[in-house]
Amino acid sequence: MASLPESSQAESSSQANGDLKIVAGDASNRRYFRLDSGDSSYIVAEAPPATEKNEAFVAVRNILAQAGVKVPQIHAVDLGRGYLLLEDLGNCSLLPELSSDTVEGYYQHAFTLLEEMAAIDIGNWSDGFYDLDLLSEELGRFTTWFVEALLGYSLDAGERDLVQRFNAVLIDSALQQPRVLVHRDFHSRNLMVQPSGELAVIDFQDAVVGPVTYDLVSLLRDCYIRWPTGQVQQWALAYHAKMQKKGRLTDVEKAQFLCWFDWMGLQRHIKVLGTFARLHLRDGKPGYLHDLPLVVHYVEEILEKYAGEVPVFAEFQGWFKGRVSPLIAGQNWMSKAPGKSTGGTPA
Repeated sequence: MASLPESSQAESSSQANGDLKIVAGDASNRRYFRLDSGDSSYIVAEAPPATEKNEAFVAVRNILAQAGVKVPQIHAVDLGRGYLLLEDLGNCSLLPELSSDTVEGYYQHAFTLLEEMAAIDIGNWSDGFYDLDLLSEELGRFTTWFVEALLGYSLDAGERDLVQRFNAVLIDSALQQPRVLVHRDFHSRNLMVQPSGELAVIDFQDAVVGPVTYDLVSLLRDCYIRWPTGQVQQWALAYHAKMQKKGRLTDVEKAQFLCWFDWMGLQRHIKVLGTFARLHLRDGKPGYLHDLPLVVHYVEEILEKYAGEVPVFAEFQGWFKGRVSPLIAGQNWMSKAPGKSTGGTPA
């Protein structure tokens, strides 16, 4: 795709004639530009091949499109230099459109997307799995980046053993679940509202085969908007019922599904604490710190729910309250109340 500009040329063009304008980026090294050709508008993605999963983006995009999921068309691609010319899906992400009046309709659309993704044949999938190694790596970000690097607290041997035992329970729960194609960041910032009201999916290059509840809890316990606990449970059970009508999860009881859902969310949010801390400390993106209060809330909520049933949850909750929470309370970013926010969740 020789016509696509290098980064410096892109910025120069943007300043010179306004035809190529920078669009908000994400947590990765990708950058996006809107190209207005007069009759049509496109998105130019600059994705350095050394760090970005461009081949995976193209492959997953094709799989999702074949399944009926609305994703951006690819008009041209230069994998060698890391440029993609994409369909422009507009500026309207789902997050600012969500309210108590609109959420039901939008989430029903999102459930349909999840059903379509769950129906994809994963028999020949070989590009990535939510396995023991990946789940362990993600959970490891919590102690390395959040507790030690951001909060400045060093765990002793006993505390490390506790965290490992706690992580093992979460990992075992995740590995027990039926497997589907998992987007990994299926939330309100990665769903684009189209003029027709249809939802389109973006940022899917990190997709793997993994637990059936992962994308559902990413949507319903979104890191950027909070819904009442009872409503979240109703939505989760409604999705479970939809899947059973499709002939899936027919041997999974409601209580089991909710437990999987809750613990999968706990895994995800503990991971996100570490990931957002890493984005700030390693990548120079402090804006993600402002989204941590809601993530902390989710962690505390599920720990409280299951502490009376699972001994290691009670141990971890006691440690979190006694050692971690006081350090969290002293952080400047904790002054922000949990709720709607901005940003994007990297995988």
